[in-house]
Amino acid sequence: MEIKRIVAGIYAANCYVIWDETNEAVVLDPGGDVDDIYPFIQSKGLDVKYILLTHGHRDHTDGVDELKDLVKAPVCINERDDILMRNNEYMFGMLRSGKADMNISDGDVLQFGNCKIKCLETPGHTPGGMSFLIEDSVFTGDSLFAMSIGRTDLPGGDYNALINSIRAKLFMLSDSTNVYPGHSMGTSIGYEKKNNPFFK
Repeated sequence: MEIKRIVAGIYAANCYVIWDETNEAVVLDPGGDVDDIYPFIQSKGLDVKYILLTHGHRDHTDGVDELKDLVKAPVCINERDDILMRNNEYMFGMLRSGKADMNISDGDVLQFGNCKIKCLETPGHTPGGMSFLIEDSVFTGDSLFAMSIGRTDLPGGDYNALINSIRAKLFMLSDSTNVYPGHSMGTSIGYEKKNNPFFK
């Protein structure tokens, strides 16, 4: 499995292109700058199977429609955030089609190439927050950051739910699991369990 991080949009959200030796791929959180994301996909000759969204905030979704037009892949998000996007809730993006192509839930498994994607519900930053476990890497969106957690003061945010999500879902993963967050640089589960100040 290979991973390319592309910092996208005015809020510098991390978009990830993830692929394996079959050249099948997924794109996670295309928050803008599709003119950077799509040329990379083309340069590698990748066949995008899914556009995955960790949550519905605009800084993670503003490039979805444009990218979908180019790669013809289904858009996947948890139903709770899909509803907030449909209702044009504050800070949530909207999709041209009105709704995502596929709603995903805790325990769902998707596949691209030889890689399986385990879907983990990690609500708190938003009601439908998702993380995605692929091999030894977890993509946490705005749930867990290096030495921090996502904000919970926006519509649908819930601090206690976020803390519980991280403890029950993310901190149950192996300490060696690599963490790829929605902003800034990566970390590991083990490091965050020991050092993240929100869990002291």
